[in-house]
Amino acid sequence: MISSDVIRGYNDTIILYLLLDGPSYGYDISKKIREITNEKYIIKETTLYSAFTRLENNGYIESFYGEVSFGTRRTYYRITNKGVDYYKSKCEEWKVTKEVISKFIKEDI
Repeated sequence: MISSDVIRGYNDTIILYLLLDGPSYGYDISKKIREITNEKYIIKETTLYSAFTRLENNGYIESFYGEVSFGTRRTYYRITNKGVDYYKSKCEEWKVTKEVISKFIKEDI
């Protein structure tokens, strides 16, 4: 498993990536993260929902009520145009981060 400290700055990028294909809800996003990473990263529920709040407050996503599940409304999230722009900037940031950190990684240890 990967340390949450290492990936913390990229939770927004991960969530926005998953919303590029269309709206989704918390549990499904959490499940997709586990599946895509082969369970190497399991996002905590509190981390996920604080990211939703932060992303929504910044205008990167918007929430809406969707299908009813077992008598309760499910909150869905969708990415905004501003969120797509933010996602692109985070991808560029990652490229530079990877370039810098790779200078300090020895593959032959």
